[in-house]
Amino acid sequence: MLRLENVRSFYGGIEALHGISLHVNSGEIVAMIGANGAGKSTTLMTICGEPRARSGRVLFGGADITHEPTFQIIRKGLSHAPEGRRIFPRMTVLENLQMGAVVSAPAHFRDDLKLVLNLFPILGERQLQRGGTLSGGEQQMLAIARALMSRPRLLLLDEPSLGLAPMLVKQIFDVIRHVNQERGVTMLLVEQNAHQSLRLAHRAYVLSNGEIIMRGTGAELLADPKVRDSYLDGGN
Repeated sequence: MLRLENVRSFYGGIEALHGISLHVNSGEIVAMIGANGAGKSTTLMTICGEPRARSGRVLFGGADITHEPTFQIIRKGLSHAPEGRRIFPRMTVLENLQMGAVVSAPAHFRDDLKLVLNLFPILGERQLQRGGTLSGGEQQMLAIARALMSRPRLLLLDEPSLGLAPMLVKQIFDVIRHVNQERGVTMLLVEQNAHQSLRLAHRAYVLSNGEIIMRGTGAELLADPKVRDSYLDGGN
């Protein structure tokens, strides 16, 4: 479904990605792990066209989207729940969800709204509350729900558990698993909680300084001594 071929990406004159190549098959959850500054979030943003890949190709559903504007990429069935949530704080929960549904057919809105409110019941109770007044965990739920309202074939998730209490982390990962298994949504997941993400993922990539240094199934990387020492047992 998604393929990156030797993608190089820059912020001004600084090269952030040094020839990244990866793929995500339909129906998979693929994780990217690595230290802060490894290039994980930049990879997701480059897929969406901001920053634009300086060289290499980004293919989605077999089509080259490397130079397409972000709004066209989203219309093709790709959605992004970015790091830091980035909800619309002055809009209500319902209005945020309506914004997520802009690229979807209006006929689907009620069914999709019912789906995300079943996944996150607290949002149903908060529909008329401004997004900026929600707790951090509720804002994260809203960010994921808003992304799902566009009916994505591929969902990019950036640090969905960042800063959340353990019980909320479990709930978020349960929702990710459910949406993948029951709704068939393919996912590319960036997550600092390497242990949880590798347990969840079908496959994973390890990034360091803008390069992929390891790859394998989630189980293989969980068992790898280098991964355990660097990312699972208190390493950096």
